[in-house]
Amino acid sequence: MLDQSRIDALRQTDPAPGDHLIDGAWVPASDGGRLDVISPLDGKRLTTIARGTADDGAAATTAARKSFDSGVWSNAAPAKRKAVLMKWAALIEEHALDIAVLGVRDNGTEIGMAFKAEPLSAAGTIRYYAEAIDKLAGEIAPTDPSVLALVHREPVGVVGAIVPWNFPLMIGAWKLAPALAAGNSVVLKPAETASLSLLKLAELGMEAGLPPGVLNVVTGEGPVVGEAIGMSMDVDVLVFTGSGPVGRRLLEYSARSNMKRVYLELGGKSPNIVFADAPDLDEAAKVSANGIFRNSGQVCVAGSRLLVERKIHDTFVERLTAFMSGMKVGDPLDPATNAGAVNSERQLTQNLSFVDEARAAGRSVIGGSRILEETGGYFMEPTLVTGVTPDDRDARDEVFGPVLAVIPFDTEEEALRIANGTDYGLASAVWTSDLSRAHRMIRGIHAGVVHVNTYGGADNTVPLGGVKQSGNGHDKSLHALDKYLDLKTAWIKL
Repeated sequence: MLDQSRIDALRQTDPAPGDHLIDGAWVPASDGGRLDVISPLDGKRLTTIARGTADDGAAATTAARKSFDSGVWSNAAPAKRKAVLMKWAALIEEHALDIAVLGVRDNGTEIGMAFKAEPLSAAGTIRYYAEAIDKLAGEIAPTDPSVLALVHREPVGVVGAIVPWNFPLMIGAWKLAPALAAGNSVVLKPAETASLSLLKLAELGMEAGLPPGVLNVVTGEGPVVGEAIGMSMDVDVLVFTGSGPVGRRLLEYSARSNMKRVYLELGGKSPNIVFADAPDLDEAAKVSANGIFRNSGQVCVAGSRLLVERKIHDTFVERLTAFMSGMKVGDPLDPATNAGAVNSERQLTQNLSFVDEARAAGRSVIGGSRILEETGGYFMEPTLVTGVTPDDRDARDEVFGPVLAVIPFDTEEEALRIANGTDYGLASAVWTSDLSRAHRMIRGIHAGVVHVNTYGGADNTVPLGGVKQSGNGHDKSLHALDKYLDLKTAWIKL
């Protein structure tokens, strides 16, 4: 149970200005620059963070390289790294509510979701990889008996991690935990509009015993700090979650520098497919609404395209609308709130432009307006757009807001064709009581995740990754370690 009195007390606390963490020290930007942190709750300045320069990025990557080459972490016994990470996870849990409230004030996620999905999720992810790392062994290859063929697993070196603003701790931990567990050093670049909770996470990491230079955090603007990390000759692997255009830029940086490996998770336009034989239409309506409207639709795997079999289309839309009407949008620090604030005024404007375009095209729109404008915050009501065709912008492009496009279909083949008819392939869902159909859809949908009779909830035991323009590589599960470990063959003549 969340402690409202504690939340209210934390709301009144002015967060300290944030600086970079470089080589174990908290330092300002090299030119003294600062960025205002604007809270989406009221549109007011919350605090400031260092406005990083290219020199700051270079200093951080140099510190990471120095720490890696020294072996202070990379050559530490897995059990030693495990102990530090386990302590880090415990400290995060100890300070979970403080971190969650700080993050909500920074990025607008409703506290009920943020508490579990941010600090508690991050702690669980760090603990998962801490437990795993001393159980990954090398191999002895079954070759000619006159040869001893060994396969070693070694840390790749320096990892550059650039993370988004929607779930900075959860997604940040997906990158940091396996990279650090494997023995790498990391340079982390948070989003400009969601840096505060990651700076606190890094502070607790130092308290837990991460050696100086093993984890570095540089805040600031992507075109400056992100480019410095992406172009660095000291970075061996670059991992990123965010938009397609930025992902393409990072690939260019790799090609122009040292051809570092780049792993991208670039969002999606995920289809949520409801057949007439869904086992429980009320449950499907509830879960489908939460799958797009929680965190104001700012979720990479959000089910933003709802494909409904035509024979139940009107009935299902009625049920979905009824559930939407009961959702509370408002103060993210009220545990009763179902959907909080949009992260920034810029994002809110982009969301509303999609709705305006849908109305101009003659589509039926339920909701779709800015609300609670008197607070100064960035709030938008859940939005349902019906009459959408697969060629509409609402059906093709990622909104990253609380906008759900509804598309009818008649046959399983048509549903698959519509589902696969975008550039994306991150997540999806199928609602049906037909087991054979479920397996056909799992095989036929081009996506990294296919939910059946649910949406969301997959934990660290399974990978998350996309196909097509949703990216490459995987976060979560033991498979994520593949990005952060190199294979080295030792071929020994006996």
